[in-house]
Amino acid sequence: MSKKENEATKGNSVNKYEAPDGVLKGRKPFITAKKLETVVAILLGIATLLSAWASWIGTLHSGIQSINFTKSNNMASEGTAEYNLGLQLYLSDYMTWNVIREYYFDLDAAIAEGDKAKADLIKAKIEDFKKQNVSETLAEGMEWMEKNNKDNPFLMPGMSEKYFESAQNKVDESRELLEEGKRDNTKSDSYHLVTVIFSLTLFLLGIVGTFKNMPNRITVLVIAVVALVFAVVYMCTIPLPTGFRNMNFFDFSS
Repeated sequence: MSKKENEATKGNSVNKYEAPDGVLKGRKPFITAKKLETVVAILLGIATLLSAWASWIGTLHSGIQSINFTKSNNMASEGTAEYNLGLQLYLSDYMTWNVIREYYFDLDAAIAEGDKAKADLIKAKIEDFKKQNVSETLAEGMEWMEKNNKDNPFLMPGMSEKYFESAQNKVDESRELLEEGKRDNTKSDSYHLVTVIFSLTLFLLGIVGTFKNMPNRITVLVIAVVALVFAVVYMCTIPLPTGFRNMNFFDFSS
């Protein structure tokens, strides 16, 4: 067999295992560069909108945090003022009670001496002094003292705390606002983290086209999609600001 015949035989043996002409040429790949660009463009738009949304909500939480911290500070100052006022009232009532007790001693002495006119005068003085100087808290304590046969209204359970109830309420409200502000700060930080993840997603989507090989493009695209999905799921777990309504932030009154 000649050399040309051997080459023809080899060529025929190889070609019989190859696909016919036009079959491979007619097949189109599932993911083309054009389709990939379209997907990237859509994902870029979605990621941009979601990033702007997360940034906005994070800013709202930061604003509410500042408001709550300011309110907490103001409430704490009011609580301090209420405490000082309660302390002054407590000392004033204690001094008032000491005066009333002296009057009662004088009344007992007048009764013991049998001086009715003097006793009536002291009684009138006591009643007049009570009307002008006894606070509601002290009056409540004196009523408890008479009912329970005690000699001091300040022995009533919770008597001292009554002078500082308003101050304590202010302090409790201040602490509550402070804790709420801390929660808003945590939510704000979480939304800012989401914004960072969205920024990473935008970066990955932006560099997809720089890779020449399709497998590399797809790999980067998949990583970007995973980051996008993770950011969306994480963002959905973070509560929105209290009383949030989209239309609340649009003023059409002007």
